[in-house]
Amino acid sequence: MTTPTKAVYSPCYWRQQSQFEDNENIMAQSPRKRLRLSSVFNMATNVTFQQHKVTREDRSNVLGRYSGYRGCTLWFTGLSGAGKTTIAFALEKTLIKLGIPSYSLDGDNVRHGLCRNLGFSKTDRAENIRRVGEVAKLFGDSGMVVLASFISPFKVDRDFARRIHEQDNIPFFEIYINTSLEICEARDPKKLYKKARAGEIKEFTGVDSAYEPPLEPDLILNSGEETEIESIQKVLAEGWASPLAGFMRERQYLQCLHFGQIFDLKKKCQINGERKEGDLNCQEEENDEEDQFPMLGPINQTIPIVLPIFDNQANLIKSKLSSKPKIQLIFKNKLIGVLNDVEIFPHRKKERIHRQFGHFVEEKEIENGHPGIKLIMESGDWLIGGDLKVFERIIYNDGLDGYRKTPSELKQIFEEKQCDCVFAFQLRNPIHNGHALLMSKTREELLLKGYKNPMLLLHPLGGWTKDDDVPLNIRIKQHLAVLENGIINKEWTILSIFPSPMCYAGPTEVQWHARARLTCGVDAYIVGRDPAGIADNLTGDSLYEPSHGAKVLSMAPALPGLEIIPFQVAAYDKKAGLGQ
Repeated sequence: MTTPTKAVYSPCYWRQQSQFEDNENIMAQSPRKRLRLSSVFNMATNVTFQQHKVTREDRSNVLGRYSGYRGCTLWFTGLSGAGKTTIAFALEKTLIKLGIPSYSLDGDNVRHGLCRNLGFSKTDRAENIRRVGEVAKLFGDSGMVVLASFISPFKVDRDFARRIHEQDNIPFFEIYINTSLEICEARDPKKLYKKARAGEIKEFTGVDSAYEPPLEPDLILNSGEETEIESIQKVLAEGWASPLAGFMRERQYLQCLHFGQIFDLKKKCQINGERKEGDLNCQEEENDEEDQFPMLGPINQTIPIVLPIFDNQANLIKSKLSSKPKIQLIFKNKLIGVLNDVEIFPHRKKERIHRQFGHFVEEKEIENGHPGIKLIMESGDWLIGGDLKVFERIIYNDGLDGYRKTPSELKQIFEEKQCDCVFAFQLRNPIHNGHALLMSKTREELLLKGYKNPMLLLHPLGGWTKDDDVPLNIRIKQHLAVLENGIINKEWTILSIFPSPMCYAGPTEVQWHARARLTCGVDAYIVGRDPAGIADNLTGDSLYEPSHGAKVLSMAPALPGLEIIPFQVAAYDKKAGLGQ
């Protein structure tokens, strides 16, 4: 990101641009006060910045429905009529419904108060963005999610807004509403383009004044092609492994492997006094106290979310890249995303296998042994972690993409259905009558507890499975047939695909399956017999005791607000002719 020079913001620069100050715009209809450069740019020397006695975390504990600091600014930029305000206001409404405090700063609205004395010259536009950037920063510091909707046509002004946020360690996301000039002009909701073409407005962005598109926006929304809901969902997109922002660094990997939980999102993983010269892990310039954002409470995480790489890849990254490199992730010659601020650390595969599976397969037996262990042993000897930025939604083009709902999409569905309790059931095999009976009985029990509209999230696993498991497309067809035939009532069922692969790690893995559903608003999780289990390749018996999955999950730590519903044995009563 290019940093503007000091000269750009100097009084000299503003005096040089004074010829722009008298430009007219239809939105500047009342007399306005001339900007006094001396009061804006000559900072007083007899003032001292006062440190707050209340921390961000203190405010966050009493702000909104959930604890934890979440302050940030989402900066929407684009042409007039691109859809910035529409998307920002709709997103604000959604966030408020989710219990997340947020506030929209709109370009027109601030000119009725905070910036009412500014016109539309380049000089005044820069001052407009400076003021709004400072206000947004203060809102973000308070723990609010700020949605700033401004044309902000000049890169140097947007960079300034980003920089003052980053200086105070407040997240800033530039969102480019990439609506074409043709579409914006066709919309023309305020009739400004028409007046600009008629010469009634001078220096109008997109007509006779330039717009500088962001070079590296954090997100691009195609408002001319996407619906309002699609744009909102794209902004809210989150991973099933939230709060992880990408592949685990060594710190989170060790927390997961040895404690089955994540305690913080800090980057450094070294004991006092340790110094790893030349290692990408060691970022000397980072402030220990502001090493990413802390978590106010642990979250269950028993399965590592990691990206293995081989020796040649690790050596290339270490030798060619800077201390804070970016790694492109490419699949089938297509750029999928970028991994930022990476860390490389050893992949001690045998240690991971023993802790994750509680079991090991000798090398001579790997080929025909445990499939999850086989995948790990064949992977690279290094792990690379970092913050992941995905450029677009992953599409499989297998006819099932419509069932791959993100956590945010599922939350939106539950909100629209007005359900007061969501219970989830995962399976990697076709539904049988025992499954159907369990799901129906669970809903009946929830109704007896006083819930008015409990909804079932039927959530088949859709990632990698072993070769003899039933393929996903066949399972989805079977699930749809079960719903169409009324074996499970489709009126209170949402069918969606859970994208995680299977590890076959038994009681360890079932905690991950339950924990991931927290991200989409699930209140209760049904656990069956021998979840994530597999047969011992030598004896044919269950590798894990079949009841341990439910027992372990019922005692698992750091699953806030999630009720565990153990699978009861389902049988058919021949005399009564009923399943029970």
